Amino acid sequence: MRGLTVLPSGRPGRGRLFVNLPDGRAVAWYDRRANRISLLEEARREAVLAALRPYLRGEPAVGPPPVPTPAERLRLALPPDRDLAPNRPGEPLLGELAYGSPGTRARHRLRRELEARELMGSELDALEAMDWRVLHAVPLPDGRLIDHLLIGPAGVFCVATVAGGRRRVRVGDLLVTVGRADPRPDVRHIRGAAAHAALALRTPVTPVVAVVDASTVEAAPTLRDILVLQPPTAAPYFTTATPTLKPPDPDTLFSLARDTTTWLP
Repeated sequence: MRGLTVLPSGRPGRGRLFVNLPDGRAVAWYDRRANRISLLEEARREAVLAALRPYLRGEPAVGPPPVPTPAERLRLALPPDRDLAPNRPGEPLLGELAYGSPGTRARHRLRRELEARELMGSELDALEAMDWRVLHAVPLPDGRLIDHLLIGPAGVFCVATVAGGRRRVRVGDLLVTVGRADPRPDVRHIRGAAAHAALALRTPVTPVVAVVDASTVEAAPTLRDILVLQPPTAAPYFTTATPTLKPPDPDTLFSLARDTTTWLP
């Protein structure tokens, strides 16, 4: 049928593809993660399949929309201005670079931190194909952010990204030191952020320090409650970790975590 358009929803390559009529009304959608086409009008099956053919992976399941789970009903009822799922890695840094007026040195630092968060964010986003869910730039009541929140079979992980800048990075019990720069309180922050997340989501949360582009990384031997990881070995750690959540739990926790009122009541 002429006039059908295919429009994405969510982060590029991750969300659904909606098939719409010229008036904007949806007649079907393709869930890439589940490889399933949900038809709202059976009479348009062939036209929908033709419109989606360039985007399909193998032979998808085709049928009426499945009955939504409680987590999906919560997601569908969430207003867009409360939804954190579209956030990009380093979202506030993008705004500061585009609309702020930092000096040359500050701009260079912001770009380095943004590149680190984008690299780590891309590695975590790739886990969505393996039943993980990811949020970026999650706000906290104290004005700080959780760089990345990862939810999946092995549990919930609160990730702080450290830009190594090809220097030696030392991760201590309370502070992180990059090269010869002054120590930073990243460890204290991510420990506190994970504790806040555990209360907000009512589930255990593991704090993680992800060091990007460092020449060497040294972690204090007494640091046992925080994971210290580096791309590209971070993703394999999560995919091989022992599952701790039942299959419905990650989606339920993700629906709760993506709502800003969970973090900023």
